Amino acid sequence: MILCDAHADTLFRFAENHKPPYDLTLERLKAGGVSLQVMAMFVGIDPKPEVIRDLFARMLKAKDKLVQEGWVQADDPREAREGQTRFMLSVEGCEPFEEGLHAIDRYRDLGVRMAAITWNHENRLGTPASVNQEDGLKPYGLQAARYMQSKGIALDVSHLNIPGFYDLLNKTDAPPLASHSCCRALCEHTRNLTDEQLKDLFKAGGYVGVNFLPYFLIGKDKPCTLDTVVDHIDHMHQLGGQGKVGFGSDFDGIDTKPEGLDNPADFPALIDKLRERGYTKQEIENIAGLNFLAYYQRIS
Repeated sequence: MILCDAHADTLFRFAENHKPPYDLTLERLKAGGVSLQVMAMFVGIDPKPEVIRDLFARMLKAKDKLVQEGWVQADDPREAREGQTRFMLSVEGCEPFEEGLHAIDRYRDLGVRMAAITWNHENRLGTPASVNQEDGLKPYGLQAARYMQSKGIALDVSHLNIPGFYDLLNKTDAPPLASHSCCRALCEHTRNLTDEQLKDLFKAGGYVGVNFLPYFLIGKDKPCTLDTVVDHIDHMHQLGGQGKVGFGSDFDGIDTKPEGLDNPADFPALIDKLRERGYTKQEIENIAGLNFLAYYQRIS
């Protein structure tokens, strides 16, 4: 079975010299059967340009160190193979692209294949859900989004506000994805996607990786289990998400996890839970990874 995880923040933890243990290790990825792990280069909590430049330089050094230690970088998600573990780069917050389209070229050459327009800071491209729900993509944001698509970089709506979401959906050349997002109907939070957003995204051919953060899955201080994760997958399927839903763990970016889902080595338990909940073998294989690969095939 090919298994893909659309989001983790491990490179940020490496770059910031956070002490182990990390959620992601190569051994845990292999134990969990992860074929492709998307490793986000997270923009960080300090929006000053010089701080972001330094942070991204350190994350790229951390990436190079992983390769030296035996990790294998994929330039195309369709390189994923059962029984092998690769990682692919993404950007979480497009501040590094604010200086111009040439910056997009540079990061694409480094292997970036996915970019979230914003994190929680407003930038030259757009506005996050945490700031307001009024402002759509900015003129440069739309230009940069179209340029990213032309370079094979998928556009990630996680963290983006609703007007920006619909600008990407309606004014660009390919459907976006939400790499690590959940259902607002099941857990009220501005970071989660409404039923209308999910229906429209799935109808357009987009993709959603379900986030494992309990605060987005069920809310604060409530029991969160493997069943809670599957509840969000169920709900997305009811909205037209068959063939367009998978995993976006946010490992190494979340402080708490669902019971029984502490790190990538626990993915088999989630697969077992899908089976227990009545998903067929083909549906499970699709959710585990084939849907993610099919999304990239659609936007190519």
